[in-house]
Amino acid sequence: MKYFAAILRMKDIEKNNLYRPQHIDFLTRNENEGKIFARGRFTGGAGGLVIYMAESHDEAFKLAQTDPYVTHGARSLELYEWDMKFTGNP
Repeated sequence: MKYFAAILRMKDIEKNNLYRPQHIDFLTRNENEGKIFARGRFTGGAGGLVIYMAESHDEAFKLAQTDPYVTHGARSLELYEWDMKFTGNP
């Protein structure tokens, strides 16, 4: 399994607010299916980050682009494979 960082930059705050419930449902569903490692917003309203778990970039991209924030133009999507290193330190 590989990790992929989806950077979701804010494009439209009104659409962001409108589609937030659908976005949260999307995240919750995919977390429950074991497809999301971590997620969170950037402070200051710049957007957020989702770390997907997938076998390939293509698989992760297909999933990430179905996020309602992306499909409705509330946020842009940049996706990068993430070579995670865990140090165990808080």
